[in-house]
Amino acid sequence: MIIWADIKMTIRLLAPLLFLSLSACISTGPSQPSAPSAPTQTAPAPAQATTPATSLSAEQAARQFVRVVQTVEPIAEAECRARTTDMNCDFNIVVDDRPGQAPNAFQTLDKAGRPVLAFNIPLIATVKNADELAFVMGHEAAHHIEAHLARQQRNATTGAVILGGLAALTGGGEQIIQTAQKVGATVGARGYSKNFELEADRLGTIITHKAGYDPILGSAFFTKIADPGNTFLGTHPPNAARIDAVRQTAATLN
Repeated sequence: MIIWADIKMTIRLLAPLLFLSLSACISTGPSQPSAPSAPTQTAPAPAQATTPATSLSAEQAARQFVRVVQTVEPIAEAECRARTTDMNCDFNIVVDDRPGQAPNAFQTLDKAGRPVLAFNIPLIATVKNADELAFVMGHEAAHHIEAHLARQQRNATTGAVILGGLAALTGGGEQIIQTAQKVGATVGARGYSKNFELEADRLGTIITHKAGYDPILGSAFFTKIADPGNTFLGTHPPNAARIDAVRQTAATLN
């Protein structure tokens, strides 16, 4: 859980760097996971932008981020505890300040198994409003609550075993079997990734709503990013499907 000292440090960190990022553009395209050694559940990766950046000042963007963290984090942790058993629900929300990145957010685990939600500075700088930022945060928290990293890893392992076994049965040599295992891991990891994204969109909608933000406004984030379409083994579903998932879920909420 982020404490006040971390928040003040976040503001100091973001203020000078956000200024350099405000002219950046939101961009996306499907990430390309295989069988990750350091697993992460990511938001869309770089591609061509469709909407210009927000006009928030660096200080406004930094303070908006801090306010959303303070509001969404306890709701996400409560939702995690209510929906899971024996899962670490102590989210650690961090800022990824590595230079040269496209706007992105991702969920991963640290070495101790604590869930980490990371947001890079271009994303913080380019969301249009607090609702969009809250929705992205809820979405990434939902990946952890739904155990998507573990499920993705199991799918990758299963794919590697099946395709590697088939290669062995057909008389393939060691190199062919290893290649088949890698391909199988990739296919397995991606096989359900679109469903995972839609699951995270639905639960992210609930978290966003409970935190007092508007998930419908938040889902407008998808209108800024390039549509990945419905490609075979693509990692993200079409943007329209994601917006529909948000709208359908929001319609059930009081």
